Formats: sequence, structure tokens, C-alpha cells
Amino acid sequence: MRALVQRVARAEVRVDGVVTGAIERGFLVLLGVAPEDDEGVTLRMADKVRKLRVFEDEAGKMNRDLAQVGGACLVVSQFTLYGDARSGNRPGFSAAARPEHAERLYQRFVRALTEAGVAVATGVFGAMMEVELVNDGPTTLWLDSQVLFA
Repeated sequence: MRALVQRVARAEVRVDGVVTGAIERGFLVLLGVAPEDDEGVTLRMADKVRKLRVFEDEAGKMNRDLAQVGGACLVVSQFTLYGDARSGNRPGFSAAARPEHAERLYQRFVRALTEAGVAVATGVFGAMMEVELVNDGPTTLWLDSQVLFA
């Protein structure tokens, strides 16, 4: 599982011009799922995102997590995080999970955050989406379960 986590001042996602999810301060999480990912990996990744201490405290140090700043998450499915452009200029996506598997774990990731008390907004799985954000910092982190949980 891969998550590109961006600290945002605000973010929203639209499908066919209609806003399907929007947040103020928090994280925009672009989430990709691999075939070998399972519920355990999903829960660990959600916990890792939720506990990231990348919001500034009163001393200006990145030391606060989502809960401490009242932040929310906008979670958007992103199979292209598994794009492979090593051969040629057109990426292949065979390392991404099949849609049925990916959607189940995407929904589980969202539910895990919600169950932990995080306000969550989402895109629409599998849809063509427009994502707009104001990156705060900018602060962007790349989380890969094969590295984090190996």
C-alpha cells in the first residue's frame, strides 16, 4: 500500500464538476493498493497516517498529529501510485491491485480513520476526479507499506 500524504490548508475533490469531498486543515491522502495488501496492512497504514506528527506546535516544530490540531483527511483512490515507467515513456500499472480488491481496502482505510475519530471526506473510487488543494508547507510524505512494515 502506498500513501502520498500532503498536509493541506484545504482540499476538495470533484467528479463531473460536483464536489464529492472537501476538508479544511488536515491531510490529502492519495492511496494506492497492491495485490498483496490485506486488512492488516490497511489498518497499520491508517494508523500511521493518523499519528503522523507533521503539524507545528507553538515553538514551530512539527510535533502535532491530526487529532491535536482538529484536522481531517480527504482520501482519494490513486492506482497510478503503482505506475512503472522504467521501460519506455508510457507507464504500466500491473503492480496495482485489481479494482475489486483495491476498493475493499480503500473503504477499509477510510473506515479505520473514521472509527479512530478522524473526520474523513472521500473522492469516488474509480471515477475521473479533479483534486484541488492548498499544500501547507509544502509538506508531502511518501509512505510505502513495503518499506514501513517490512
